[in-house]
This record gives sequence, C-alpha cells and structure tokens, in this order.
Amino acid sequence: MNIDWAALGSVFGVSLVATVALVGLFTLGIVGLSKSAAPAEGATAATGTGSAAVARAGAYACFALCLAAVSYGIYMIVA
Repeated sequence: MNIDWAALGSVFGVSLVATVALVGLFTLGIVGLSKSAAPAEGATAATGTGSAAVARAGAYACFALCLAAVSYGIYMIVA
C-alpha cells in the first residue's frame, strides 16, 4: 500500500480553507442579521434604517453564497 502524501496534504489544505471560508461567511450572515434586528441604543426607528437594510442584504448574500457552495459540493459528490 502506497500513500500519496502530497495529494493527501492537498486535500487536507483545500478542505481546511473551504471549511474556514464557509464558517466565516455564515458567521458574517448571522452578524449582519443581528445588526439589522437590534437598533443601536438611543436610536429611533427613523435613524439607521438604511444601515439595517444594507446589513440585511449583506447577510442574505452571505447565506446565498453558503447555499451555493454547499450545493456545488453536493453536485461534485453526486456527479
């Protein structure tokens, strides 16, 4: 039995980078939703609504990228 250590290391490196990237994107999405849900202390409903909309849109974009990456991974496994 012969193990190709370079290929094993390459798979490990790509898996590590992909995992960190997906967790980071999902975390950014959660942070974006939490910032849009709670206004800053002392802020009224009229202030910060544009910022909340941008945060929500960014969060949805992060979640969409996560969904796309997971879907692509499932496609690669099945194909």
